Amino acid sequence: QVQLVESGGTLVQAGRSMRLSCAASGRTWRTYAVGWLRQAPGKDRALVAAITRSGDSTYYADSVKGRFTISSDNAQNTVYLQMNNLKPEDTAVYSCAADKSGLGSRSPGAYEYWGQGAQVTVSS
Repeated sequence: QVQLVESGGTLVQAGRSMRLSCAASGRTWRTYAVGWLRQAPGKDRALVAAITRSGDSTYYADSVKGRFTISSDNAQNTVYLQMNNLKPEDTAVYSCAADKSGLGSRSPGAYEYWGQGAQVTVSS
């Protein structure tokens, strides 16, 4: 069992920064890759960033490359998503999730455990 709890979602103006945190627990959580996925109103959930279980490889969706950074702090059992230069189109519910393959799948269906989600709203 893996438990994930997000924090940090809020309302910000376009161009500002925000950091989301995903606190992980459970005996095996470090064997999982962790991804941040988002779902905007009327759109499908999509992966925006992922980090492999080893922490040596990351993935970013084209829409966030150069603006978002995913990182893992094993000492704190936390995975972060630093979001810079936010745009109104980044508005969505952001969830962290754990992928048992350890690779950080592009498909949301591959993620086994999910946090409760955090609302991020970017105003223009």
